Amino acid sequence: MVEPGSQAEQVGRLLIAVVIVLTLPALPLGTYLIYPFVILTTWFHEMGHGMAALLLGQDFERLLIFADGSGLAESYIEADGSRLMRAGIAAGGPLGPVIVGAALIVASAHERAWRPALWITAGAIFASVIVYVRSPVGYAVLPLVAAGLALVAWRGSAAWVRFVLQFLGVLGSMSMLRDFNYLFTEDAVIGGRRQLSDTGQIEAALILPHWIWAALILLVSAVIVGASLKYALSDRRRLSPRQKLPPNVLQFRRGPTDRWRR
Repeated sequence: MVEPGSQAEQVGRLLIAVVIVLTLPALPLGTYLIYPFVILTTWFHEMGHGMAALLLGQDFERLLIFADGSGLAESYIEADGSRLMRAGIAAGGPLGPVIVGAALIVASAHERAWRPALWITAGAIFASVIVYVRSPVGYAVLPLVAAGLALVAWRGSAAWVRFVLQFLGVLGSMSMLRDFNYLFTEDAVIGGRRQLSDTGQIEAALILPHWIWAALILLVSAVIVGASLKYALSDRRRLSPRQKLPPNVLQFRRGPTDRWRR
């Protein structure tokens, strides 16, 4: 038995989420069970491209998700846009799920943030389906995923809300492993068309070989995920703050100079 709220419990919950993410595809019907979450990670990835484009002052036009789990984000960019801008939009895809996953892991460390984080995630998915998604698979799967998250946020017990939040965080954070081969590929077939991969586009914009950018993205992803886990599992952060005493209670502390202070 572990003490509720202890570091051991936190580690155990995250390990369970990791095991489910890794082993579910190998179970009977596991491929079908994990499919909605494959589509969700693709949504994270493509929205990462789109949000990067918007942040860099460009237009995010539409998001396509295909039945095989691949996806495509289409953005209109300025003809004279800088190479760094193009590289930034390309890097937004692989880094997007990692950043969102790390944010969800951090949110799982704060009880008050559990339900709001799920509501925000569900709302973002619904909104994107209306504004950006333009493919049958996206229309069919994403609203169901969003509805499931909203249902858990609304009616789920605190334990379930927290677990789903951690599961989503781990799912997003581990997307870098799912995309490992893709990151180290210069081009790929997406939607029936061969085109440059994300790192291939960065190579075209910034000259250095795509595998260098792939390694750099993995390194940045590992740092982001590691920082989120360190924060979520920190014993010091989880210690309860000292109880606030009534204003009519006096406290005296022994200072370093052995003088009493009020």
